[in-house]
Amino acid sequence: MSATITIEEAQVSLKQLVHGLAPGEEVIITENQLPVARLVCEPANTKRPRPAPGLGKGSIIYMAPDFDAPLDDFKEYIE
Repeated sequence: MSATITIEEAQVSLKQLVHGLAPGEEVIITENQLPVARLVCEPANTKRPRPAPGLGKGSIIYMAPDFDAPLDDFKEYIE
């Protein structure tokens, strides 16, 4: 649904306009019968999309030579 109001009406009631919009709803603001702005309510995206696989390629620039060596704390469990 879309509504049209003048710029003067929008100045007076901007806070009510912003908080009163439902997701996907829009208000067109006009000046001298011509549209000058569009106020659209976007749904809040609370969950960020997961990055695509492979985007971290090349981010590890150093790995210790003994990276795969068993830790000293676990030697008694290995033997």
